[in-house]
Amino acid sequence: MKTPTKDPIGEAILDYHRTKKPFDIVVSSDLCDDDIIPIEVLFRSYKEMPELEQLAIKLCKGQVLDAGAGAGVHAKELIKRGHDVFAIDTSAGAVSYLKDQGIPAKQIDFESYNPPTKFDTILLLMNGIGIAQKKSNLLHFLKNAGEKLNKGGQIICDSSDVKYLYEDEDGSYWMDLNAEYYGNFKFQMHYKKISGPEFNWLYVDYDTLHETATLAGFKCQRVFDLDAHFLAQLTKI
Repeated sequence: MKTPTKDPIGEAILDYHRTKKPFDIVVSSDLCDDDIIPIEVLFRSYKEMPELEQLAIKLCKGQVLDAGAGAGVHAKELIKRGHDVFAIDTSAGAVSYLKDQGIPAKQIDFESYNPPTKFDTILLLMNGIGIAQKKSNLLHFLKNAGEKLNKGGQIICDSSDVKYLYEDEDGSYWMDLNAEYYGNFKFQMHYKKISGPEFNWLYVDYDTLHETATLAGFKCQRVFDLDAHFLAQLTKI
């Protein structure tokens, strides 16, 4: 299994699968300090998943599209539970690994994917709604997602209200008034000496998600909440 040199996540997944030697993935951002993703996290078992993710898996129904599937930890658990699962990811290495594990998968970005049949559930975990990229694209993204769902189908997604990143010690907030939205980020992934391209990523607060989902033809519910992090269930009306 080979992967392009600009695919840090894919290279990390394939390395760990081959050697089981843990190397961290570093995520740099234009708005906050570097973050670390231990590669073992991408291979965690159901028991090792946080409560939010366990609940998300329990809420899945019918045919499931796992978007941004990574190493397929959610897809594997869903298959164990009898779901028909299809996985997509933009990482060539991740998709190569998924296929090697017997998980049906395709390398493609979410909005370009035109499935031959519609799904009952679209699963977007690990702040997965972030693939909408920007707040200004969220309505279009959700309408596009709705076209991939059967009537009564659902999106299960999580995100975080990152307003706390802008809070000063005195409780006041500082924000760039020229920015479209405080949850619009730019990220770049690094693994060993491999750096991927910069990409946009959205962290959306629940009220904004609820309002936009309603406009896109969904009933939106917050089904789990822990600090600033939440899980939402969007049901197509």
